[in-house]
Amino acid sequence: MSCSDKIARWNVVGFQGSLMTYFTQPIYFSSIILGSLYHADHLSRAMYQRLTEMEVLPPPFSLNKPLLSGISNTEARQPGKAPNFSVNWTIGDQGLEVINATTGKDDLGRPSRLCKHALYTRWIDLHSKLSSTLRIQTLEPRSYHEAKQAAAQYHSAKQTLFRAFLQAGLGAWVKKPVEQDQFSFSNCV
Repeated sequence: MSCSDKIARWNVVGFQGSLMTYFTQPIYFSSIILGSLYHADHLSRAMYQRLTEMEVLPPPFSLNKPLLSGISNTEARQPGKAPNFSVNWTIGDQGLEVINATTGKDDLGRPSRLCKHALYTRWIDLHSKLSSTLRIQTLEPRSYHEAKQAAAQYHSAKQTLFRAFLQAGLGAWVKKPVEQDQFSFSNCV
């Protein structure tokens, strides 16, 4: 899938993911600004125009149409290989985390604090603390996959998007193996 396919997906289901829909409405971009190679028609087609014939989405989802723009003073693009590492940090973290983009681990071989296991561990904790106030009421899921699947409206919207891609002749959405989501909280600790 291309980057624009993934952003088009976020313009349908939001960029919060299925697990966060337990806690919040879909979160959509209000604007997208490109630093180079901006072409209004091409960008709007990639972001949402190719999906305008999509079936009705389940509430609270909708086809988001963010403001699109380019910058007025673009720098020349420097061709070259992208670095094979990523850096993440948020308020509350003790420091930056540098992760090898190929392995998903730090230089000591530890998985990233942003890996599925780590995020699911945090989600389970938050789910147990806020269970009475959640948008999606369900028993505590037994696995990561089960937790994601319980976000039924999110998955219905996602399937509507996948059908729209097929009907528009844009191909089938490439899916990851389901096995990589079949782990439980006990595997995380």
